[in-house]
Amino acid sequence: MSSTRWDKVELTASYTLLTILATELLTRLGLWTMFPIPTVDLVLSLIATVLVIGAFWFARTSRALRFGIITFAAATQLVPMVIRQPVLLLPLVGAAVPVGIMLWAMIALSKKGRGTASHS
Repeated sequence: MSSTRWDKVELTASYTLLTILATELLTRLGLWTMFPIPTVDLVLSLIATVLVIGAFWFARTSRALRFGIITFAAATQLVPMVIRQPVLLLPLVGAAVPVGIMLWAMIALSKKGRGTASHS
């Protein structure tokens, strides 16, 4: 019973991340006419948008696939930006601490209760 509750927490957290990524990607693509995006970024953003929106359906039963899509979508937004403006790496390193804590918590929650006997 306990692992089921933690699985729901992980599921809610990953769907929240997917929703945030979808919102960010759609906003970026929606503002494309006002703020031109380099072709590589546009293609990567389109691929990431399709994967993130599709993940709500085809990754609903696969935790690893959800995490992979979240990682890919985030990387498609961050890596080209840092390559063009290396100084942006400094705030990203600072943001890595809370993101690392959140990822650690999600992984710990996804594994909680596995391999242990239930105490009824």
